Amino acid sequence: MTPGEHAPDPRGARSPAEFLARLQALKDWSGLTYRELSARAEARGDVLPRSTVANMLSRATLPREELLTAFVRACGTGPAALEEWRTVRRELEGRRGYGDAPDPGEAAPETPDPDPDPHPVPEGRHPDPEGPGPAREQLPASEEPPAPEELPASEAPPVWPGAPADEPRNPGPGARFRIRRLLVPAVAVAALVFAGVSVVAFLRDGHTGHPPRTPTAPAAGDVRIRVVGTDFCLGERRGTRSGQVYQVPCAAAGVPLYALAEAGGGRWRIASDHPDYGAGCSGLPSGGRVPDAPYEDSECGDPTRLEEFSLEPYGTPVRGYRIVPAGSATPGGCVTVVGDRAAAWSRLAQAPCAPDAAGQLFDFDRRD
Repeated sequence: MTPGEHAPDPRGARSPAEFLARLQALKDWSGLTYRELSARAEARGDVLPRSTVANMLSRATLPREELLTAFVRACGTGPAALEEWRTVRRELEGRRGYGDAPDPGEAAPETPDPDPDPHPVPEGRHPDPEGPGPAREQLPASEEPPAPEELPASEAPPVWPGAPADEPRNPGPGARFRIRRLLVPAVAVAALVFAGVSVVAFLRDGHTGHPPRTPTAPAAGDVRIRVVGTDFCLGERRGTRSGQVYQVPCAAAGVPLYALAEAGGGRWRIASDHPDYGAGCSGLPSGGRVPDAPYEDSECGDPTRLEEFSLEPYGTPVRGYRIVPAGSATPGGCVTVVGDRAAAWSRLAQAPCAPDAAGQLFDFDRRD
């Protein structure tokens, strides 16, 4: 806080984005880190986790009034200024029809960070979301091509690929030779079509056609976490502050570096070493209370996050290991590749453990 400098005034905000920009300016004015804001809020009897502040400041939606109150009070403003912030928030909500932001810890729609902080604060990372792709265009029913007319088998003569239209029903020896000659490529084409359909079905089930490999069992030390049956490994998008974990091509999965550490009682912590943010831990925000909570890397030791997991073998013989949040407020969940499991940069989140474990199996390659 600069002596003599007035705190930012929210009354000039004309949209939620401008309101959030003024909240960021208020934090800068306070001169406090995320950790210090959380401590000051706790001293006042408020609840303001570090990761919650970071998420609030990165979103384009209005924060809940109780969260706004705790944040503005922690920044050091007086009661009159606090009431101004509340009033502007209510006016924006009523004027534009904006609802409250999701509860802290909910998965926020991801938007690229427009202006990465050259001096990022490791206590909280801002979401780095990506919007949905364009919907696939579909033809109206009236424009769909009509289905070909089918004849009973007794009436439809066999037509082989490349055969003349007037091929006789009872061909002679020469015609039979031509039929045999044409049958070979037809069978080959059918085999290729069948193989293609099989590959598509295999990919749809979350595989990429790689031959089965014996998964590496969890062990303490440096690891590369691989998505079973793919060439994807876990990693982050460099240059963003969300901590969101994605599946990325293993050749590019160097940010952050991961390691397994035993936490006792059969539980594990997945430690991360980020080149920009330093040491951290993988986990779920808000104790896993949100069913589709993002799986993300952040600072270790946040009491609001789940940072311990059971690494449970699946299949006989073992096909891979599920990463199961220990003590999640949403039981029956597994860390899961959500979205297109055959595509790079699909994110990971908490989702119900599936009977076939699709998108939920990992192995832990030793990292040199």
